[in-house]
Amino acid sequence: MTGPSRPEVRAFFDEASNTVSYLVSDPATQRAAVIDPVLDYDQATGKGSVHSAEAILAAAREAGLTIDWVLETHAHADHLSAAPYIKLKTGARVGIGEHIRKVQKIFRPVFNALDVSGDGSEFDHLFAEGETFTIGDLDATVIYTPGHTPACVSYKVGDVVFIGDTLFMPDYGTARADFPGGDARSLYQSIRKLLELPDTTRVFVCHDYKPEGRDHYAWETTIGAERENLHIAGKSEDEFVAMREARDAKLAAPLLLLPAIQTNIRAGKLPPAESNGVTYFKIPVTLET
Repeated sequence: MTGPSRPEVRAFFDEASNTVSYLVSDPATQRAAVIDPVLDYDQATGKGSVHSAEAILAAAREAGLTIDWVLETHAHADHLSAAPYIKLKTGARVGIGEHIRKVQKIFRPVFNALDVSGDGSEFDHLFAEGETFTIGDLDATVIYTPGHTPACVSYKVGDVVFIGDTLFMPDYGTARADFPGGDARSLYQSIRKLLELPDTTRVFVCHDYKPEGRDHYAWETTIGAERENLHIAGKSEDEFVAMREARDAKLAAPLLLLPAIQTNIRAGKLPPAESNGVTYFKIPVTLET
């Protein structure tokens, strides 16, 4: 009996948002998926570009790959998605976990985003917990891993798993759980679910912040190594929740939170242009007295 298939994985690191996007492919068929692609966006000027997405597409062309999927692990709060551009250039389908509906319903009234469906129809496919699909001849499985957001999923492809923001590298810890709909207890339970995978499973994280004592960015580890994650090892569920909630209370909002959420609940599409043909992001304002 043979073990899980071994996909080829190429990482693309965007230092501006500390995000890692991935090009995962089946060596036998040359079919591929892109995971969590970044649209370059400068908050100060409002200018965007597809430089990062083009780097992924160029790598796929060079390797002779056909991209069938763009897979989002969740609606990101720290970068805008380049999924529509990848789809435009390749015809790939854009998929995300089915609980994106919850995230849309949370944020639609925040931005008065009346065009947002609330049913996830902006995406081509909504994945359910345990759903299986293929990338070429590679078997892929969806693992529902909420906590960071209520819609987070991980994708197990052959002998690797792409875990989004659920866990970071073992020397950095775990994702925040204080966004609307997030929950530290759910995050702990999702992490325990991931740790049920074999120790040798390769793990690819969505972000790295180069913690003190490490002089380079990193994004690949294993389930075995994650068992010693500094936020998890030796902690009970209640201890983890207390630690996570205390830590989250001190964290600032991500720089691109407002434009990212408005874009990513629309499957990476920008808000509709107004009567002058220009697209704008909204900033809800609260005045304290």
